[in-house]
Amino acid sequence: MTSTYLPDKRSGPDAGAALPPPAAGPARGRARRRARHWLTAVGLQVPALVLFGTLVLLPMLFALYAAFFRWGGFGMPEDYVGGDNFTRLFEDPVFLGDLWRCLLLVLLSLALQLPFALALAVALNQRIRGRAVYRMLFFAPYILSEAITGVLFGMIFAPDDGLADHVLGAVGLDGLGGQWFADPSTVMATLFLVMTWKYFGFHMMLYLAGLQSIPAELTEAALIDGAGPWQRFRHVTLPLLAPTLRISVFLSVIGSIQLFDLVWVTTAGGPDHHSETMAVTMFQYGFKRYQVGYASAISVAMFAISLVFALAYQRFVLRRDLEGATTTLRGGGS
Repeated sequence: MTSTYLPDKRSGPDAGAALPPPAAGPARGRARRRARHWLTAVGLQVPALVLFGTLVLLPMLFALYAAFFRWGGFGMPEDYVGGDNFTRLFEDPVFLGDLWRCLLLVLLSLALQLPFALALAVALNQRIRGRAVYRMLFFAPYILSEAITGVLFGMIFAPDDGLADHVLGAVGLDGLGGQWFADPSTVMATLFLVMTWKYFGFHMMLYLAGLQSIPAELTEAALIDGAGPWQRFRHVTLPLLAPTLRISVFLSVIGSIQLFDLVWVTTAGGPDHHSETMAVTMFQYGFKRYQVGYASAISVAMFAISLVFALAYQRFVLRRDLEGATTTLRGGGS
């Protein structure tokens, strides 16, 4: 039996020679895949960016441009007045009153509306019968649009013929009835009552979500240590709910600054400007008096106030929350 000797291809003088470089095909394939993924990401973002630029960014820039003109809204702005519109803001008693009413709504919201929502959230977080029904009923007003809410309460607080006056008369408190929205001394209190009815359910649901994220073991440990209900709330629940409370305060303040729909439907800023907000004043000047340049200045002022508050709030109040989120993300990626 004969055997054929096959020489080892690795032996010989070329045994130590370097292997030929790998083909460039896989590298080009990876580059093409990365480019395809990048193009897909850009393609998905372009429609949103176009909509944002067309419907948000461009109108904002044009409002800033128009604020330097005396313009009635027809044609292009031509009568340049420099900063006169902004100077006029601080001389306008209506706008200065808007700032005061905005501050009043913010203070009332922080002092009454949010604590009321928190108390309800704590109560509905307990094991009580029918709590799902209560949650639905309390959240239902927030689902209604501002227009429907305004029309509804316009009928409820109609002077001398509204449901509120009839109810007060039926229980012998007809002396408490009045003009409600028509009286300068009661219009802001009535408006805030409507605002609270409309928006407290939203904050209540925020607090409920925060309460349900608190581990039950912590409350049970405090109970074992002998802490009473107030001590458990003060030293366990409230600190762990603080991030949710801070977000709720932020949304409440920004909503008070930009309040428009509810006021416009219920009072249209009356009587005699006593319930106007900055947004209502802007609408009045822009679409009723055709002083679009001045209305643009009001819109720029609203934006500036909201931006300054948002940046300051993020810097001094939300700083710990944001740092915690950043730390968590970095820790998860390492």
